[in-house]
Amino acid sequence: MPEITVYTVPNCADCEAVKRLLNSKGAVFTEKNVQEDPAALAEMHQTANVRIAPVTVIGDQVFYGFFDDQRPGILAALETAQ
Repeated sequence: MPEITVYTVPNCADCEAVKRLLNSKGAVFTEKNVQEDPAALAEMHQTANVRIAPVTVIGDQVFYGFFDDQRPGILAALETAQ
């Protein structure tokens, strides 16, 4: 399984949805709160070239934006990784 990182902010419904999906698939991931950690924010910006959470990184694949738009890609990346 590739490394998975989820960049989040507090009180974000899409961030919570990504984490629920990953947990439901048994995926182990690292959560980085970009609101409280400036280094994580810089890392997210460098990785995805965006400044809005959630950003989900699965191996070398990057997903960002509304959860409903990204769900199929995240699921496909998890399937491929297994």
